[in-house]
Amino acid sequence: MAMDEIDYKVIGSEMQFVEVELDPGEAAIGEAGSLMYMDAGIDMDTVFGDGSAQQGGLFGKLLGAGKRLVTGESLFTTIYTNQGHSKQRVAFAAPYPGKIIALKLREFGGTIICQKDAFLCAARGVSLGIAFQRKLGAGFFGGEGFIMQKLEGDGLAFMHAGGTVVRRDLAPGEALRVDTGCVVAYTSNVDFDIQYVGKIKTALFGGEGLFFARLSGPGTVWLQSLPFSRLASRVFAAAPQSGGGGKEEGSMFTGLAAGGAAGGLLGGLFGGDDED
Repeated sequence: MAMDEIDYKVIGSEMQFVEVELDPGEAAIGEAGSLMYMDAGIDMDTVFGDGSAQQGGLFGKLLGAGKRLVTGESLFTTIYTNQGHSKQRVAFAAPYPGKIIALKLREFGGTIICQKDAFLCAARGVSLGIAFQRKLGAGFFGGEGFIMQKLEGDGLAFMHAGGTVVRRDLAPGEALRVDTGCVVAYTSNVDFDIQYVGKIKTALFGGEGLFFARLSGPGTVWLQSLPFSRLASRVFAAAPQSGGGGKEEGSMFTGLAAGGAAGGLLGGLFGGDDED
């Protein structure tokens, strides 16, 4: 299926969205729940599977839906088509703070491998598939499991990543060790593997886990500074663990009492409880 050539602009800094401009007859596909707004001339249609598989009959639809289900996405994709006689705009918003990455797939060999929740939207004709990790270590300890998302075609696709995004172009034989959650995407010629941190003490107390992702060139990789899992864990750790105020107040007074007892003990050890 021919790719639509679309114009776009990314708006915002921390909470970005992408506005796509469609000529009459052009269309874009979006992930479920990503729509921000659209002009009145845009027709929205939900299809079973991905936007590229709808022309392949029932089998093509089932195959496209199956790929999306395996990667944890919705069985359905929404297609936004300009049915008017002039340019129309549709916008897609990022789900959490970070950056939107625009990729022309033809510039990267027609294939990008990305984490399962990175895809935001694309020009009609981009295929959303699955990529299996070929190595057991990468599958078990790579942070994303055995299955990642694969974007194929020669059109424009948009990914979203947390925090700040950096692109690294790796020369042949050049390797980069990365926290497994910070890998957003990489080209198909990059070798992705898992490497043990090397020291028991570092693995247990370093706070970075037992394994690094090892990315070897040649190829291009995209990294994020704030994986959503890290953000979610920090939010969960900071959230109150109970709904009632009594327990928190009790915890506060318990903490004060414990602090007082600890203070008395330390005072005794260091001579702070001398009698008059």
